[in-house]
Amino acid sequence: MQARQTEPGPVVLPPALLVVAAALVDGAGRVLMQQRPAKREHGGLWEFPGGKLEPGEGPAGALVRELREELAIDVVPEACVPLGFAANEGGKGARAVVLLLYGCRTWQGEPVSQEGAQIAWCAPDALGTLAMPPLDIPLARLVASFLAAPE
Repeated sequence: MQARQTEPGPVVLPPALLVVAAALVDGAGRVLMQQRPAKREHGGLWEFPGGKLEPGEGPAGALVRELREELAIDVVPEACVPLGFAANEGGKGARAVVLLLYGCRTWQGEPVSQEGAQIAWCAPDALGTLAMPPLDIPLARLVASFLAAPE
């Protein structure tokens, strides 16, 4: 009797991780960036503040929550304008990530890091000089172009 060989089934990857972030723009046109803690993935790199969606949250609601938790500021969802997104495909056991970037020019409170991260207000044309995680790089270019465009 001959052993029957079976075809390998399709590889099933976990669903993409959805992450939201904000380009907070102050009255001088500067963008708030924060530095990731050294002991975390992409440690020491600069990123737009934000984080992962929790079950049952929509993107704007998650962003409002993340900004309150990370920076102690209050933002209303209507003040969060979608600017763009960046994504990776995951692979080799890594989960795909989709990063949604929102622009925000109004909030209540003064941003202060609640998690010990460094924060800095950066001129849009200086964003490209910061070391960033891969998904933040195209979004930084998008923000710089958006803020440089005439209104």
